[in-house]
Amino acid sequence: MKINTISALEFNIILNKISELALTQKSKDTILSMSPSLNETQCRTRMCETTEARKILEYFGTPPLASMSELDKILDLIEIGSMLMPEQLNAISSFISSSRRLKNYLKKAESLDIDLAFYGRSIDTLDIIFEKIDSSIRNDAVDDKASSTLYDLRRKIENNNTAIKVKLESILHNNKNYFADGYVTTKNGRYVLPVKKEYKNQVSGTVVDISRTGGTYFIEPASIRKLHEELEILQISEENEIRKILYTLTALIGEHTNELKINKDCMETLDFVFAKAKFSMEINAIPVPLTTERKIIIKQGHHPLLDKKTCVPIDFEIGGTVNGIVITGPNTGGKTVALKTVGLLSIMAQCGLHVPVLEGSIFCLNNNILCDIGDGQSITENLSTFSSHITNIIDILKNTTDESLVLLDELGSGTDPAEGMGLAIAILEELRKRNCLFIATTHYPELKDFAKNTDGIINARMEFDRENLKPLYKLQIGEAGESCALYIAKRLGFPEYLLKRAQSEAYGDRNITENNISEILFSDEISDNYIVNTDKIEKEICKKTSSAHSQSFNIGDSVIVLPQKSIGIVYKPANEKGELRVQIKGKKQVINHKRIKLLISASELYPDDYDFSIIFDSVEIRKARHQMDRKHCPDLKIEYKEEK
Repeated sequence: MKINTISALEFNIILNKISELALTQKSKDTILSMSPSLNETQCRTRMCETTEARKILEYFGTPPLASMSELDKILDLIEIGSMLMPEQLNAISSFISSSRRLKNYLKKAESLDIDLAFYGRSIDTLDIIFEKIDSSIRNDAVDDKASSTLYDLRRKIENNNTAIKVKLESILHNNKNYFADGYVTTKNGRYVLPVKKEYKNQVSGTVVDISRTGGTYFIEPASIRKLHEELEILQISEENEIRKILYTLTALIGEHTNELKINKDCMETLDFVFAKAKFSMEINAIPVPLTTERKIIIKQGHHPLLDKKTCVPIDFEIGGTVNGIVITGPNTGGKTVALKTVGLLSIMAQCGLHVPVLEGSIFCLNNNILCDIGDGQSITENLSTFSSHITNIIDILKNTTDESLVLLDELGSGTDPAEGMGLAIAILEELRKRNCLFIATTHYPELKDFAKNTDGIINARMEFDRENLKPLYKLQIGEAGESCALYIAKRLGFPEYLLKRAQSEAYGDRNITENNISEILFSDEISDNYIVNTDKIEKEICKKTSSAHSQSFNIGDSVIVLPQKSIGIVYKPANEKGELRVQIKGKKQVINHKRIKLLISASELYPDDYDFSIIFDSVEIRKARHQMDRKHCPDLKIEYKEEK
């Protein structure tokens, strides 16, 4: 699956949330690398294991898994012959303890008669290793009773230390004036006495250290030297015995590394599966059937990243005789969320994850889920919104087959509306021919008509509460929606004179139709019949306003010609095709009324009886017309050159 699809549908966020529920690093890595499978058997197996894990969780609670953060490093050290330290042996003991608890946990789960529970039979309790470490290591150190030799050595060391301290305390007590302090101390690992500088020659022994001020000499008396030498020999023997014990334990573990690795693999596998099950419980999801048929049915599906308390679930169905759906509705009405929900739930199902829907839902296997969602602007790549959309769509069309699911948000946006609409229809028609499943959101009314009149494509809309001006986020299949922009602006207190201008720009003069279109737009009470028959009324509005708009221009009107925004003057009214004659910089052109906007009307510029031939005709033409008015002139003719 393409990276942009994963991020656009926020599947990466889903994977991050699931990985946080896992304990082992390998399980986290496995989760983060999950991708949809095209193998029907594999998909069902993954879904089944998630279902079984959730059932075990519901009956027996959280499994006793371990993080095993250092286990791989420890096993590597054993393989190269290194000696394990006490803290590493404790880590092995802790892992074995977790393995034994997990085995008992799964033993109980066997009562549910599900396959996942029998993983416990692969786990070795490793009793010999556990008991040996338990009797040899305490608090990350080798215990006195790890061997009889070690026990004897440590008893002798303790006795030797006691003898040294008694000897030194006797010297301190008998010669108090020689010493800076009345206690025995150690320097550089040796027992010493703090002798005043002036008495340093009175105490026989070896100077081990001197204080910063030089006033105190730390001297090891000669009388304890023999005792100290005996202590050093005992400590060397103790260290050798400790190393012997550690090497013996390391070798014992090395003989069972295969069992440890099997336990580790079982725990990582179960950690991965139980993480999926925990996420299923978090989002209140269920297992869903997967099919090779080209259909998706979603019953009360909700987006797993939205708050379950406020998220409005959607009902959705595509497939069979309907391969494409065009979703329309107001801004912030939930069109994009609906689009993302269908795509995200489809990916989750193909990854073996439970899906937040109700029974009766079904998902097909897609060889690719391709989407164009978001504006995709890029400063570094110098891409505009439109360029980004087109670049994505070109790539989508290259990779689309009859087993693909295509999701297109705000299709045709970011450019000239007429051209954007044309591109959108061409794209939808091509997807229809590819026989893939596709969903597109749009504001173009022409796309609603295209969907309504094209086999295999239907309309859908996001419902809107017109009374409270709130989107309902409910998807209704089979009916087109409306943008409601002027209505919303009216209800929110937008100045009415500006609304009239906006309505005029969108639909022409508000008083031009016999059905009084503006009354529909600006009425506080809009009939249910209008809401139900949105498509019909929109078509009527477009038809009548288009005709009225072309007839609303008079000779002498100053107009703006789009897209160049050139200023011209109308010199001939519109014909039956809606084409006007406009003079721009002395040149007469034929221009469609859709490209023309009124700047200043002729009534504001000229008196009623103004002779417009002064503006439009040359001196020669005016003379010729004057002669023709006086008498018949067969040799004279007047010609106008028009440019398209």
